[in-house]
Amino acid sequence: MDATREAGLRNVSSVCSIPEMDDFDLTKLLDKPRLTIKRERSFDERSLSEMSISRGLDNLELAYSPGGRSGLDTPGSSTRNSFEPHPMVAEAWEALRRSLVHFRGQPVGTIAAYDHASEEVLNYDQVFVRDFVPSALAFLMNGEPDIVKNFLLKTLQLQGWEKRIDKFRLGEGAMPASFKVLHDPERKTDTIVADFGESAIGRVAPVDSGFWWIILLRAYTKSTGDLSLAETPDCQKGMRLILTLCLSEGFDTFPTLLCADGCSMIDRRMGIYGYPIEIQALFFMALRCSLTMLKHDTEGKEFMERIMKRLHALSFHMRSYFWIDFQQLNDIYRYKTEEYSHTAVNKFNVIPDSIPDWVFDFMPTRGGYFIGNVSPARMDFRWFALGNCVAILSSLATPEQASAIMDLFEARWEELVGEMPIKICYPAIESHEWRIVTGCDPKNTRWSYHNGGSWPVLLWLLTAACIKTGRPQIARRAIELAESRLLKDGWPEYYDGKLGRYIGKQARKYQTWSIAGYLVAKMMLEDPSHSGMISLEDDRQLKPIIKRSYSF
Repeated sequence: MDATREAGLRNVSSVCSIPEMDDFDLTKLLDKPRLTIKRERSFDERSLSEMSISRGLDNLELAYSPGGRSGLDTPGSSTRNSFEPHPMVAEAWEALRRSLVHFRGQPVGTIAAYDHASEEVLNYDQVFVRDFVPSALAFLMNGEPDIVKNFLLKTLQLQGWEKRIDKFRLGEGAMPASFKVLHDPERKTDTIVADFGESAIGRVAPVDSGFWWIILLRAYTKSTGDLSLAETPDCQKGMRLILTLCLSEGFDTFPTLLCADGCSMIDRRMGIYGYPIEIQALFFMALRCSLTMLKHDTEGKEFMERIMKRLHALSFHMRSYFWIDFQQLNDIYRYKTEEYSHTAVNKFNVIPDSIPDWVFDFMPTRGGYFIGNVSPARMDFRWFALGNCVAILSSLATPEQASAIMDLFEARWEELVGEMPIKICYPAIESHEWRIVTGCDPKNTRWSYHNGGSWPVLLWLLTAACIKTGRPQIARRAIELAESRLLKDGWPEYYDGKLGRYIGKQARKYQTWSIAGYLVAKMMLEDPSHSGMISLEDDRQLKPIIKRSYSF
């Protein structure tokens, strides 16, 4: 454990405080070579100690061990509990702690990047809601929940501010994209300045901030076992305000959320306007997290009913119309157009000639994924990593779909991972299409930044998805790739090139979420029970029978 202490880790036996742990009997594991997961209860009703992942991999067995670490049986680990911290783990913790931001003596977040070599600071010295999530998970897994609690409460305060862009007032439930702490050494005062999109490039409000806040509140609750924070009137009101924004009725004919370009991690014009997979997956996960935390009072029950109705519609819509595999691609390729009435098979009147050539070669016989966008007469066939990983973690993807996404990773490793994990989207758009879609954006050139760049932060999402699907060897391989360069290159924000070989042309060094994403991935691979705070088990109530003859 000395190496662990040197790496800045606390010796915590478990960060998931679950009552059933006390009833766990290790001798039960000795009677059988393998346990089979029973799905009668949802993830929130089961203890991690009762679960053992058995998904067709003879060389994998995960079991929770109270008072110690979980072991991994993989080709790269011949004995249990053989995990030793990589030398760069200590460096990562030191860099993460350097990025801490304090408000009146209390840590409230981490800045986006700690790059002294960069002449332009821009907004990289601010605390971003989405950027802080992997940092928060790292601190939770290390037994340091106070900073996460401070962050949740501080952003909740900011939600209550009046939000205006020019003469227009934003919705009351909107969460900030970021905030900055201003220190006045003479007056010895601290003040906070928040950005709700009025200072962002393109002036777009962050749709994902509220969803990440709810997801993080649930992660804090699962990690600490402390229900009191989520049950406070302020947190209950904060959740209801966010839900009011996204559950409001309008002219939509779909259960998905209509969004502007640049409203999420891809915060510049990249053709994701409409119904982007990232937002829909986060929306689904935030709704499910809210169900576990809303009080069963009059207001809470009303929202629960609305959430359940939306979840049923959203899960059917996404699993039916956004999902694509070899067979589905072939079906779309043969679609008839201009169909009318409720019996139409090609419901969105997608023109088969609009299918891009690259997807026919990209699609393996085994494998599939949720495409980037579906709207009238438009399907964006691009692969987006965050949306597909969150779809697995939230159980928006069925177990079969989740397994197919992992199959795609293995079949298209060079394209989606290459030499640095992982591609934010695939493929890059270029030439005339790039000029039209991005408006000639000089930062989103082909295979750079959001346009097919490789983002190390996504490593934690990939690892969590791998653990949930029983495929940790995929995460291990990706982490080893990252370890070969991340520290040496100074923890860049992103990498450029078709294989992710080059440090991004405008990438900041010592990017905090690159550091935190690596740490979270390492800790989850060491102790898979950590993934419980960010993973939701299948809900049998959300499994409608999907008939392809009536849908995509």
